[in-house]
Amino acid sequence: MSADLVWALVKNNNSFLVKRANVQFSAEAGNLTNLNTFKYSGIANDKTVDIRGTGRGVQVTTKIAKKANTPAKSLNKTVITKSRRGTAKSVANLIAKNGYRADLRKAALARASAVYSSQVAHKPKAARVANGIRAQKAAAKQA
Repeated sequence: MSADLVWALVKNNNSFLVKRANVQFSAEAGNLTNLNTFKYSGIANDKTVDIRGTGRGVQVTTKIAKKANTPAKSLNKTVITKSRRGTAKSVANLIAKNGYRADLRKAALARASAVYSSQVAHKPKAARVANGIRAQKAAAKQA
């Protein structure tokens, strides 16, 4: 079936559709922005990109259009375990520069950056030491 026909069938009613406050979201795999649009649809398009977090890094999954009839072989999964800039460069090379889908580059980089940020452990801020006369009086009062 053509992508346009599939989109016409699933755009208003599918199991991944989430309707909230005049906006329609979609929770399917392969949808980078989670918006219910044809451009980002993981169901309707033959070529899709999905970015997820793994235990250590970012997993980029691309759908191979020629192997659509064999679902077990139709996904190409790549795990990237580099720094933030290295991850961004690898994702950009996998998607846009290799001629896969250049229109998804910006959304893919945004998703990869968000996944990477969620995996980074943040240091707690150290308690600020007060070095004034009032602080010394308050410390003496409590002791």
